[in-house]
Amino acid sequence: MVLKDMATAICLLLPLLGATANAALTSQTQVWKNVVIGAGGFVPGIVFNPTKPNLAYLRTDIGGAYRSNGDAWVPLTDYANDTTWHDWGIESLATDPIQPNILYLAVGLYTNSWDGTNGSIIKSYDYGRTWTQRSMLPFKLGGNMPGRGPGERLAIDPKNNKILYFAARSGNGLWKSVNAGVTWNKVQNFPDVGTYIADPNDASGYNADITGVVWVTFDSSSSTPTGTKRIFVGVASLNKSNIFVSNDSGATWTSLPAFANNAYMAHKGVLSPAEKVLYVTFNNNAGPYDGTAGAVGKYNITSGTWTDITPSSGSYGFGGLAVDLQKPGTLMVAPLNQWWPDANLWRSLDGGATWSPIWELQWPNKKRYYTMDNSLTPYLGGPVADDDLSMKEIGWMIEALVIDPHDSNHWLYGTGATVAGGHDLLNWDSVHNVTIKSMAAGIEETAVLGLVSPPSGSHLLSVVGDIGGFNHVDFNKPSSGFTNPIFGTTTGIDFAGNKPASIVRVGSNNGQISSSSDGGVTWSPYSGGDAYSGGQVAYSANGDAIIWSANQGLVISKNGGAFTTIVGVPSGAVIAADKINGTVIYAASGSNFYVSTNTGSTWTSTSASGITSPVWIAASPYKAGELWLSGNTGIVHSADYGKTWNKLGMVSNAWRIAVGKPQQPNGPPVVYASGTINGANALYRTDDAGVNWIMISDSNYGFGASSGLILAADPRIYKRVYVGTNGRGIFWTSDAW
Repeated sequence: MVLKDMATAICLLLPLLGATANAALTSQTQVWKNVVIGAGGFVPGIVFNPTKPNLAYLRTDIGGAYRSNGDAWVPLTDYANDTTWHDWGIESLATDPIQPNILYLAVGLYTNSWDGTNGSIIKSYDYGRTWTQRSMLPFKLGGNMPGRGPGERLAIDPKNNKILYFAARSGNGLWKSVNAGVTWNKVQNFPDVGTYIADPNDASGYNADITGVVWVTFDSSSSTPTGTKRIFVGVASLNKSNIFVSNDSGATWTSLPAFANNAYMAHKGVLSPAEKVLYVTFNNNAGPYDGTAGAVGKYNITSGTWTDITPSSGSYGFGGLAVDLQKPGTLMVAPLNQWWPDANLWRSLDGGATWSPIWELQWPNKKRYYTMDNSLTPYLGGPVADDDLSMKEIGWMIEALVIDPHDSNHWLYGTGATVAGGHDLLNWDSVHNVTIKSMAAGIEETAVLGLVSPPSGSHLLSVVGDIGGFNHVDFNKPSSGFTNPIFGTTTGIDFAGNKPASIVRVGSNNGQISSSSDGGVTWSPYSGGDAYSGGQVAYSANGDAIIWSANQGLVISKNGGAFTTIVGVPSGAVIAADKINGTVIYAASGSNFYVSTNTGSTWTSTSASGITSPVWIAASPYKAGELWLSGNTGIVHSADYGKTWNKLGMVSNAWRIAVGKPQQPNGPPVVYASGTINGANALYRTDDAGVNWIMISDSNYGFGASSGLILAADPRIYKRVYVGTNGRGIFWTSDAW
């Protein structure tokens, strides 16, 4: 989607860049598509528009926002580039109940040092197709921080859409706009900024920030000529008042009576206007991973009293909360987090007096009141027997739970990996059985950690955070993912150049290494790596050695033997294997480049590359001894095993690089780079060994932070590049030939 002011800036910038480089830099529009995995990340918020049917939005923590299109989803923030990468962290969203075409997003990823930019609230007048207003805030936002599931933090007055409130983190309190989001001011008389901190001793700052004010709920049944009178606000605090109300449009605020002695913080607050009731889920932690105790409360607005309507007790609190606006007294809640054997969901038709679960444990069986369709996310598994308690079918981290206000049969919920729901919810109340379907079409939210494109077999294999890796036989269909074993976060993958069906992958936990001899179709555990984890891996061209730059050091295994420490190369080095010469391995660390010509037994080094902080080594799939090295001074090229180097023109800094099929037979391989040219961080391609460069990212597809991109070039198809992002999955150039 286009951010208009950014698009204009890029259009103005490119001619200037071209002029500066004597037309050596141009731009080219590609036809980008997602490689389909199917969601793959946390969905903390889903919001239906209350007045326009068939309109919903969802927010992700690292992959931007989406608008519904039937049961599919359309991404709205793909414009985010190296300057606006934090726009993929959606702290909150609000869809206008009076003018449904208007959408607001509160954007920003981190409140600690990982993100140096303050947050902002952006506005669209056309359902998120374009963004025409950005209001900078004087503080950071945390779309991927602890406590990103409560909410919504951003709310529009349903009686006066010029009035908005935003509940902020970091002790910044409650903020208000009276001019439709153009400017924002702190609500000075709001009594509390929140006190909960997940871990005050976290040196990174990630868990050491105040979760803050977490949700705003307008009571649409109370109104004046200028707006809504009654407003509820939840605050992340324990053992003190944490829900406040204004009965005079924000002029004054008072705390609600304590619920459960304020032992829990108010996680979600959802109004049932016909009942004059505020339903609240409570938790002893901010989520999304934690939560060991909690409750569900029902606040009677007329009497000012609470009723405890908690459906179940266990080592979990409560998060997701939905009411059916067409059927007063009908509500649903989700635990946060019920880790064993699965998360449950509870539904009540009588305002919480009684509840029915979506499953019951009848040891040793699990009695399911649902059928599961994971066809859009097959990596999550399929139907299992009643006595199989191993799978988390319902999910985890269920913060988003909603019932369509226009259709009582339609419901959605978000998990740590996908969006699910269905269209037969009322069957719960009659036959007590519903169909839960993956609703992930169009959502791609993986953090990509490795890509390879072998010269034969599948054109693409990937490894990603949290959900493992994939053999992408069909880019338009999801696959089941790698098994035997199944890894969670998988950090590295490589193939043997002369035996491309031989593939190795490594994961983030000790001993997670597996190999395949059939191009990634089937896998077998690789023995001997129990002491090592994470990092990158390289496969020698003949498939007889695996080099692992693991968290614990640089090691090698030859002919299936035990891993031994590599001597002569520093731990943490960037590694690669020559794709043609089976005895040659490369490494780079600091200002030194290392070459072994005897499969890692001995090494020679040189500092001739001129790079002092190397990032990636790309070995040619066509010629032995030809390679490229990226780093803090750009990209250098060698055609003699790293003995001599030539610097590619124009690139002053580069992160990931990839080498693909030449434009002309016997021509130089195409080089793709996530790098810096004339001060602009973007994705580039050169067809002529770096004499000229083409910017191939654009105002519609910015790919987020350039430093986080993962690249693989197709050795069989000219202009085909695969771009792995940190939150929007994998893109590919579908117009390549």
